[in-house]
Amino acid sequence: MKIRIKFSKQGHMKFIGHLDTMRYFQKVMRRANVDICYSEGFSPHQKMSFAAPLGVGIVSNGEYFDIEVNSTDSSNEMIKRINEANVEGIEVLKYKLLDDNAKNCMAIIAGADYTALGLNKLLTKDDLVVYLSQPEIVVLKKTKKSEKEIDIKPWIYELKLTDEGLFMKVAQGSASNLKPDLVVSSLFNYLQKDIPSLITYQREEMYCMVDDKLVPLDEIGETIE
Repeated sequence: MKIRIKFSKQGHMKFIGHLDTMRYFQKVMRRANVDICYSEGFSPHQKMSFAAPLGVGIVSNGEYFDIEVNSTDSSNEMIKRINEANVEGIEVLKYKLLDDNAKNCMAIIAGADYTALGLNKLLTKDDLVVYLSQPEIVVLKKTKKSEKEIDIKPWIYELKLTDEGLFMKVAQGSASNLKPDLVVSSLFNYLQKDIPSLITYQREEMYCMVDDKLVPLDEIGETIE
C-alpha cells in the first residue's frame, strides 16, 4: 500500500537539511512501529520518497513524503503513533492512502506556496502591481555549473500581501523551479529598495497538476478510517 504523509517543520528543525530529515524519518518509522516496506538486495532501505527538498533555514506547514507499507492502522492512529515518536518542531498532519498506480510526490510536484514573513510591512499593493506589469521579469539564475538570464514571470502564479508577509505561489519541480528568495531579490531590486538582511521564508503548501489545475498534494488519496 502507498501512503502519503504531510508534516510541518518548525522551530530549530529548520536548521536540519534535507538528507538529515530523510534519515530522521527513517528512524521515526522504526520507533513508531510503522510496517514500512524495504527494498531487496544486500543493502535494503525503506521505501520512502520526499517531495521537493526544503532549504536550510526555511520553515514549513506543508512538507510531504510517500512510503510503502505492508499493513496500516487508521489515519488517526498512525498520525498519533508517529507524532509520539517525533521531536519538537516536527508534526505529522495527514496520513492518506494512495491509489496503487499513483506516482510518488517527487515525480508530480508542480508548484508551491511560500510566505516571506514580515515583508508586508515593507511593501505595498502598488509595488506588486508595478512589478508584475513588466512584460518580462528577467533575472540571473545561478546553478552549480553555470549562470544564465531567465524570465521568471511565467513561473510566478500569484503574488500578494497578507497579514503575515509576502505570499507567493510559484512553479516548483524538475521542469521549472523558482526559489522564493529569487522572487524577493528581483522584486526589491526592481523597486530600488534595500533587501532586508534576514528574511524568514515559510513554505505553506505544495501542489501537483490535475486537469491543468494546481491541486494540493494532501487532496490526493483517501483518509483511512
